[in-house]
Amino acid sequence: VQLQASGGGLVQAWGSLGLSCAASGLTFSSYTMAWFRQAPGKEREFVAAIMWSGGNTYYDAPTKGRFAISRDNAKNTVYLQMNSLKPQDTAVYYCAADFRGPPIVSSWPQYDYWGQGTLVTVSS
Repeated sequence: VQLQASGGGLVQAWGSLGLSCAASGLTFSSYTMAWFRQAPGKEREFVAAIMWSGGNTYYDAPTKGRFAISRDNAKNTVYLQMNSLKPQDTAVYYCAADFRGPPIVSSWPQYDYWGQGTLVTVSS
């Protein structure tokens, strides 16, 4: 299984950036997909998730209303559109996959597979 995240880069505050995560080696439609992030010196934190069935989405409070997660099962890809970016959004962003779950979407240890991460830097 491979998850290949891309789209990170440098953006000014209040700008936008879109991340993609292409999955291979798994039945993508059976996996809940999520984005997590980790800033230097901080714990990994949940950003957003989209369920394998029904497509329900979940967001952490700091990103709700600014970020949007979506998926294209035909392309085996999950996306994260980030708008109104703030310097505190600076982090390495990771995509993750869990088979038909997990029970707690915000709990990173429950995810089966992880991408390599892509760095997002927001300048003030």
